[in-house]
Amino acid sequence: MANGFPRISAMGMTGILVSFADTLSEPANRAALAFHARVMDTLSEQVDEIAVTLASVFLRFDPVQTQPEQVHPVLARLLEERDWYDAALPPGRKLWRIPTAYGGADGPQLEEVARLAGLSPEAAVAELSRARVRVLALGFAPGQPYLGTLDSHWDLPRQTDITPKVPQGALVVAVRQFVLFANASPTGWRQVGRSAFRCFDLGRDTPVALRPGDECQFVEATPDVIGAATHEDAQGYGNAQIEALP
Repeated sequence: MANGFPRISAMGMTGILVSFADTLSEPANRAALAFHARVMDTLSEQVDEIAVTLASVFLRFDPVQTQPEQVHPVLARLLEERDWYDAALPPGRKLWRIPTAYGGADGPQLEEVARLAGLSPEAAVAELSRARVRVLALGFAPGQPYLGTLDSHWDLPRQTDITPKVPQGALVVAVRQFVLFANASPTGWRQVGRSAFRCFDLGRDTPVALRPGDECQFVEATPDVIGAATHEDAQGYGNAQIEALP
């Protein structure tokens, strides 16, 4: 335990937050993912919601049915079980290799991003397409992943202006992270590519495709391949290759 973490905080009358850091880091995200799995095993029947963020775990409960003093000691006991910063990632994770078209109409800000990162556009695509990144958390829209972390030269600021709309499947980058857009949406991040991957689809048996802890690689493909994947993959996975991780 260092700098006051991990820390248990009340969130009004209906929630508790377990924080492992106040900024994103690999150990803090690892701890949050592992602790989330442990809490799910222990408290899922006593609380209404258990969600994992970049570096914390949030529990929401009905204060009529459950009091914070019932949950707090259980969380404190679980935190003492081990060093969560060194915990193994939860089982059942997958690696998704997702075909992605970079640059041009599919990545209109690729050249700007490459310049900010100190790379040529070709070198930027080579780096981005071979990077394996972890789903750090889901948020902003149903099933929408924040993925990272990229190398330090990808610690790019968000735009000062908002892009009015990027399409579903847009791959955007900032602050050493990707976001893969679940729906057409405004954003302050820069679009470098596009896939045919649908993060959320109520027509699937599993509407949310990705889970925190999964890994993704956005493999370079042509726009024609992305167009074909839109029609060929009925599940909406954009012809991604899926591999179970140990």
